Amino acid sequence: MPKLIVRNETGESVAHDLVEESYTIGRAPENAIRLEDISVSGRHAEIVVISENCFLKDLGSTNGTLVNGQPVTEVQLRAGDKVRFGKVETSFETETVSGAEPLPQLAETDARPAELSARPADFANASPFPGRKSKKDPTRTAVFAAAAVAIAAFLVSLIALALMKAPGF
Repeated sequence: MPKLIVRNETGESVAHDLVEESYTIGRAPENAIRLEDISVSGRHAEIVVISENCFLKDLGSTNGTLVNGQPVTEVQLRAGDKVRFGKVETSFETETVSGAEPLPQLAETDARPAELSARPADFANASPFPGRKSKKDPTRTAVFAAAAVAIAAFLVSLIALALMKAPGF
């Protein structure tokens, strides 16, 4: 079961089991999770629970919401996340099956489109075969083609002779 654990200034922790569909978090009395700190907005954030997944949404708070030190507007919470509402520190925990670990967080990568990439100055062809240095000679090609036709005609005539029966047998 997912939990939001709130730590107050004296170091005491209060755990809130997240069993309902949604929870509002803030300083105002009508919030499901009330944080009595001046740095927390009246309606600071909301947690929505969908099956075992919890999604946190900042509701336009004055001092913002941080997850693991990063400002967020909407994020899926993972076990062990440190969530900060204004100056109030909390942590998100889930009961995990022994041996199970949470998935790692995805990091964004910078992609470089091919049209922007440049060929390195020391780039060389890695092929073991040398590149073609000259164009084909059309005369040479014609001579080889004629020789191939002559050889094919010779082979056909040899086969025709072998298949012919001698007269009188």
